[in-house]
Amino acid sequence: MKTLDRNNLDLNVALARAALSVLVLVSWYVDPSYGGWFYIDEASLIILTLHLAYSLTAVVLIDRGIAPSLVPAGCTALDIVFAGVVTIVTEGPTSPSWLFFVFAIIVVDCSTSFRAVMTVTIFSSLVYLVLLAAFVPGPGNEYLMRAAYLAIIGYLIGFVGAQRAKFEARVRDLEAAAERHAIARALHDGYVQVLGGANLRLETCRNLMKTGRSAEALARITDLQKELAREYDGVRAYIRSLADVEQIPEFEEHPFAVETLFELTANFAGRARLLEQVLQIVLEGVRNSWQHGRAACAAINISAADHLIRIAIDDDGVGIRNPENPPWAIASRVAEFGGQLRIGGAERPGAHLEIEIPAA
Repeated sequence: MKTLDRNNLDLNVALARAALSVLVLVSWYVDPSYGGWFYIDEASLIILTLHLAYSLTAVVLIDRGIAPSLVPAGCTALDIVFAGVVTIVTEGPTSPSWLFFVFAIIVVDCSTSFRAVMTVTIFSSLVYLVLLAAFVPGPGNEYLMRAAYLAIIGYLIGFVGAQRAKFEARVRDLEAAAERHAIARALHDGYVQVLGGANLRLETCRNLMKTGRSAEALARITDLQKELAREYDGVRAYIRSLADVEQIPEFEEHPFAVETLFELTANFAGRARLLEQVLQIVLEGVRNSWQHGRAACAAINISAADHLIRIAIDDDGVGIRNPENPPWAIASRVAEFGGQLRIGGAERPGAHLEIEIPAA
């Protein structure tokens, strides 16, 4: 799961936790079985208010991206702790404590594996059982079976979630296979035929040149060059449609009409996979400045500091039309390695990209 998707999931879970806290507080206040209608004892009010404060704090921390790898795990532990405390304070004929245990299990099921769900389920059931036995004895411990019911519902949540994950993975595989077949047909019926025809026409031009008909061969090569340029634009448009990115308006002149002068400075170290990714980003930056930016000159600087590899790409070309939509090929590679891409230099002409990628 991508980092952005993970953060969105954690934020939605935190919002659901806050909603649960409010709903439990209201329902416990309304419940007539514990002190009568519209009554809540001081201990329950304090605990549920603390849970609401904790829920809202989690929302703020996740929304601001503070300790994104630690907050969700800490929230799961605190969910179980609060569920236990609510059990001690409110357990009786009716109690909201079971909701907090179930919520903790569901949260784990949303983001991790079946094994993790079962671990949290077993731990929660044992905590629930011990607390019921120790603090809510009652005549014959009539509430002890609630721990068993919690274990059963936790298992069902984990099992159904695992089956759904398998089903979604199968659907994704089928969709990917269908898309691959569609792409293969498009390439075979379109661009492969064009390349085959271009090969035959080049052979014709070769024969014409052998017989001294150079002018006719040159005319045919010129026509072929124009057709290949159109196919080149078509291939790029097709690729961008596959990537679901905005199409670039056609230039009045051929994209290779300008010979851009590049200045490259690089000083960094990294493993092979990272090095390959950096070079691919630089190569795409060269193509963008040369073929699309129509820049006269461009500078690319690669450096390493503070466990980050920084790439700066600057040119004096036409610039990026929409700064909110950076070059998709570069942006996707940066995102794959958990990096950041910024478009700077709004006050200067041309395109100016600032890229940071973790060196580890």
